[in-house]
Amino acid sequence: MKTWLVVILITLLSACSKAPETGPVEVKWDRDACERCRMVLSDRNFAAEVRGGERKEIFKFDELGCALHWLEKQTWKNDLKVEIWVKDFQTQQWLDARKAFYLPNQTTPMDYGFAATSKSGENTVDFEVAKKAILAKTNRHSHHSH
Repeated sequence: MKTWLVVILITLLSACSKAPETGPVEVKWDRDACERCRMVLSDRNFAAEVRGGERKEIFKFDELGCALHWLEKQTWKNDLKVEIWVKDFQTQQWLDARKAFYLPNQTTPMDYGFAATSKSGENTVDFEVAKKAILAKTNRHSHHSH
């Protein structure tokens, strides 16, 4: 085999095995645990992920409320490169949390009450409004500080 072909194959194989450095990753439903409350992720309508820190790691959560409360405790919380992803409660597609819209007063895994959607509607709020309400709310699981 020619040397250049070997180099190309090795490059392609190493690129495939490297974890992505941006975007959400697949959730292993009923196996992955929430980074904050340690509940197993099972509700496909409300999962959230945060990508950040020095190594751009992914952290998984059962809903946006856990993600935002956990993120508040991180030294890198204000880094502009931090990504927050949420599941659209209707389509289960990943959405950029900062660009999504939120329906309040929903039944969510940890009772923070916001369901993400890609569509703005009469009853939806933007990320900043949802974030402010979530961070102002404590719930029965707030003693978890993982």
